[in-house]
Amino acid sequence: MKRVVVTGLGAVTPIGNTLPEYWNGLINGVNGITPITRFDTTDSKCKLAAEVKGFDPLSCLDKNTARKTDPYVQYALACTQEAMADSGLEGHIDGSELGVYFGSGVGGIQTTCENHVGLLEGGAKKVTPQFVPKMIINIAAGQIAIRFNAHGNAMSMSTACATGTTAIGEAYRAIKDGYLTAVICGGSEAAITPLCVAGFVNCMALSQSQNPDEASLPFDSRRAGFVIGEGAAALILEEYEHAVARGAKIYAEVCGYGATCDAHHVTAPDPEAVYTAKAIQKALEGVDYRAEDLYINAHGTGTALNDTTETKAFKLAFGDDAKKVKISSTKSMTGHMLGAAGAAEAIACVKAIETGILPPTINLTSPDPACDLDYTPCKAVKHPVTTAISTSLGFGGHNACLAFRKV
Repeated sequence: MKRVVVTGLGAVTPIGNTLPEYWNGLINGVNGITPITRFDTTDSKCKLAAEVKGFDPLSCLDKNTARKTDPYVQYALACTQEAMADSGLEGHIDGSELGVYFGSGVGGIQTTCENHVGLLEGGAKKVTPQFVPKMIINIAAGQIAIRFNAHGNAMSMSTACATGTTAIGEAYRAIKDGYLTAVICGGSEAAITPLCVAGFVNCMALSQSQNPDEASLPFDSRRAGFVIGEGAAALILEEYEHAVARGAKIYAEVCGYGATCDAHHVTAPDPEAVYTAKAIQKALEGVDYRAEDLYINAHGTGTALNDTTETKAFKLAFGDDAKKVKISSTKSMTGHMLGAAGAAEAIACVKAIETGILPPTINLTSPDPACDLDYTPCKAVKHPVTTAISTSLGFGGHNACLAFRKV
């Protein structure tokens, strides 16, 4: 078995379009939730979202590529270029040894919506020839592979809100088992559209608050749904000896991955939390850690069922030690980035290990008595940790957990 380490990071998020901006936003408790600007919300019950702000695709793409790509692909290319530059890997690996594991929850939904309107208004001739290669869910992985000459396995997976975590976990397994030397992995999403927002509203998932500071409220008794977000995040995973041999900066080691399925309901988590807990336990199998030195970046969506279920899962996984663990939900700041969330939250874990600063759960002023663990309310804390895990739960019952440790 090979050891796997993180050597590069990149992010495009509602609180910053680069890794430093994103991390500074997290530790300073910046709220990325604002009124929706992507469309007219007059007829929508949902008025707020966590949009990416000030993103210029031409800062990282040429005009032709920008014209032929959906925003979810543009975000993916931007953050992977940052991560690859951060890693210094380009030029130090044969393309056949480099893979891409990059997912999305819904893919190019903006392109789909635009072309559907064109079809209804003007017929088939109004559907762009670029429609299919702009909207398909694997095209971010394909575009990334083209950009970085990655001839190893290039694939996309979709496990709804667990997608980013699944992509990183499967990349970890590919390197650990010797199939690849390095993988560009993560997730991307650009789903703030009238169709997606209406769908989430009508299935009673979204917060309808009009106050940004009372919208995304993980583990708070006032919570009433998640806030839709967008963006992308990428990690460069690399076989340890290869990274050391080329003198790479190593952020942390990936030391475990667990994945399960509730097989319970299409949208609701299993309230017994047994299989969420099993994913956590699988990720930490064989990992030597103390509860006092562990940080958890929780899925923490701010929905009534998720937060109580996740709290129960932590108690099942850690027993009495659950009270000793530091936990937070960065979705309180970024909203729910859907297929990109797990990757962005994995970065938060890696940076927490590197810096000893734990991001807060902002606006957590009225804790739910059923969510009675240490959820790092309101402000970041300095607390050195040697191990961190990120948990993700997705529609369809998908549970995934990544574990990282200090090298």
